[in-house]
Amino acid sequence: MYSARYVKIDGSEGQPVPLPTTLFNGVIHEGALYQAVTAYRANQRQGTVQKKNRAAVAGGSRKPWRQKGTGRARQGTIRAVQWRGGGRAFPPKPRSWRRRLPKRVRILARSSAFNSRAAADRIVVIEGFDFEAPKTRKLRELLSTIDVPGKALILTDGMRRELYLSSRNLAEVRVLPFGQESPFDLVWSGSVIIEAGALAQVDETPPARTGSRRRPVSLADSVSDMELA
Repeated sequence: MYSARYVKIDGSEGQPVPLPTTLFNGVIHEGALYQAVTAYRANQRQGTVQKKNRAAVAGGSRKPWRQKGTGRARQGTIRAVQWRGGGRAFPPKPRSWRRRLPKRVRILARSSAFNSRAAADRIVVIEGFDFEAPKTRKLRELLSTIDVPGKALILTDGMRRELYLSSRNLAEVRVLPFGQESPFDLVWSGSVIIEAGALAQVDETPPARTGSRRRPVSLADSVSDMELA
């Protein structure tokens, strides 16, 4: 079982707290984590690039010179790809780069990302945040007091508007509500700071499926199925 540092609101440290085994079960599946990160990066692409081919370029409806007798190479149109101002050969066209992963792979990748940070002792549990107004300096001082290495990902118990506004000017700090983080956000961060109220919502016993004859799918089943495939 993993444990994490516990930090109070004033920045002082308390006793280490155990992390819930439902999410922090020690399984790090690099294959699922790689698929989740590459899918996330692919989904950020707009896919709106477009160039014109020779059919889409205006002009060039007649031959620039006659076929024979000029001593030059024959040309059919000035809009061919070898002419300046002509069309482009095999131009890029608008397309969708979106990729979708199975639900079991997404769950396994998220758990693997959390476990990778817990194994490296990069998880910090904080009691709460007392930001009554946006203040970047206050957040910077809090992070320096906690002494977290690398980029910081702060996972809050619900939406914290003042805390989010305080982090907008910090390039190496990202604030998200707990549960809305992606495996890419966890891999991007060097340290993960989780609010205690958000971590308390993680159920120790995952609920079984209702209205279905299929048995509940656990993370261990996902690992064994993906390794046999």
